[in-house]
Amino acid sequence: MHRILSTLLIVVVFGLAGCAGSQDMEAIQNNDPLEPFNRAMFSFNDKLDQAVALPLARAYVRVFPEPIRYSIHNLVETLDLPITFANDILQIKPVRAAQTIARFALNSTIGLAGLADVATKVGIPDHSEDFGQTLGYYGLGEGPYLVLPLLGPAPPRDLTGRIVDIFFDPVTYIDLREKTWWSIGRETVELIDTRARNIDALENLRQSSIDFYATTRNIYRQYRNAEIHDNSGDMQELPNF
Repeated sequence: MHRILSTLLIVVVFGLAGCAGSQDMEAIQNNDPLEPFNRAMFSFNDKLDQAVALPLARAYVRVFPEPIRYSIHNLVETLDLPITFANDILQIKPVRAAQTIARFALNSTIGLAGLADVATKVGIPDHSEDFGQTLGYYGLGEGPYLVLPLLGPAPPRDLTGRIVDIFFDPVTYIDLREKTWWSIGRETVELIDTRARNIDALENLRQSSIDFYATTRNIYRQYRNAEIHDNSGDMQELPNF
């Protein structure tokens, strides 16, 4: 199923990229030759966010106190650590790879599967890596900017990274009962957690932006560039798309 999805997404990306020649020069200069399509998808995603994701995130914040939300966030991050470790290795960063292993070992055991962030308390810093970052680390550009329904910003480099990271996740190879529902549940929790952590940032951005689409496009690029170059300090004020 993952291979079929991978093939379809890649065909869609490069099929759309092939239509770029007819777009205006300003869009091309912004590395956004598919801007009319992207704006339509952005509008669709924004309406879905306002109707579904944002109300869920607000309800989540109201129902669960901050310590519980913090534990859920730590759990989500712990589940993603094998992906981070694989990309640490691919980028030949032994110190960060060792930190990732140490965080996973401590948080998945003493930290009760990540519900408690023991690693941070003992001074092991947190970071994340994905295959899109790995490609960027080795100099591959993002390609034409692309927004897809539900996924949001997904330029070819980062979309390819999302697909490859599926194969870095050990859960992909574990034969779990009701695995489909587990995967849906995990993605839903991660979505709500991320949206809840960005409620104020995105609302401030919406109110202060003349062109919300162009602003989010630029901030997405800033965020990804900071991730690729390990500039975690540059990401603190940026919302995570």
